[in-house]
Amino acid sequence: MTLQQLKYIIEIVNCGSLNEAAKRLFITQPSLSSAVKELEHEIGIELFIRSPRGITLTIDGAEFLSYARQVVEQAGLLEQRYVNKKPSRQLCSISTQHYAFAVNAFVNLIKQSGADEYEFTLRETRTYEIIEDVKNLRSEIGILYMNPFNKKVIEKLLRENRLDFYPLFTAKPHIFISKQNPLSSREFVTLEDLSEYPYLSFEQGEYNSFYFSEEILSTAFHKKSIHVSDRATLFNLLIGLNGYTISTGILSADLNGDNIIPVPLKAEDEIQVGWIANHQIQLSKQANTYVKELKYVIAEYGLPLEE
Repeated sequence: MTLQQLKYIIEIVNCGSLNEAAKRLFITQPSLSSAVKELEHEIGIELFIRSPRGITLTIDGAEFLSYARQVVEQAGLLEQRYVNKKPSRQLCSISTQHYAFAVNAFVNLIKQSGADEYEFTLRETRTYEIIEDVKNLRSEIGILYMNPFNKKVIEKLLRENRLDFYPLFTAKPHIFISKQNPLSSREFVTLEDLSEYPYLSFEQGEYNSFYFSEEILSTAFHKKSIHVSDRATLFNLLIGLNGYTISTGILSADLNGDNIIPVPLKAEDEIQVGWIANHQIQLSKQANTYVKELKYVIAEYGLPLEE
């Protein structure tokens, strides 16, 4: 087993495919595939499951990756200390539902890294894909919510994929609307108040189950409904169409401007937001820093943290 082989495995997981990893490593795909098979034969376990949809880690592979990352990180520190090599590129990948506070924390992470070279990834994506990313270690951390409606389904999926959920905070539901919306001056609104306004939500692709919706009260009927895939489009439609969406009420004026405001939604429900991680691995230094920044940003909004 060589340090180079460990780096190969890490790059394959980061890329999600042998072909892309080979390009980034400047070797041929057959050479990379051969190196993986040699390593698998040496250690006596299968690291990857290969299918037409791509390549994913086995259970044994996830555990092996955890150790491989630690070894490569420690080797980098040794080289910096005794061979005077420059620090290796810092790597960190996060998958999240569409939350402004997650972006704020990511900004803080990069500013705090102090690295000359880094490659960080932030995926604002669908709920099921967040779970898949963390399961297959394409991301170290995923951010999503649970509530009484989806909790059993999400917990079962996390349990089956050996993922742990760590609560961050619990929020009462709010709507996001434009400042120009006639409801913007209300102390609170009800679903009845919103019945004539377009409802905006994030589409969930082939896993478009109510349980994977990013918005609570997903089974409620809406006369006017629009599905979008990114936060910028959703906010533009909130303004252009006087629409609304349902979320935690946490909004960043620094990132999103001051044209969108939160208004409390009168509903018997709550949103518990937390982060997930694969319990077979030890988080990298960068991932641990990101969790700290998440808590710092949330505390800045005045929300009590859950432990």
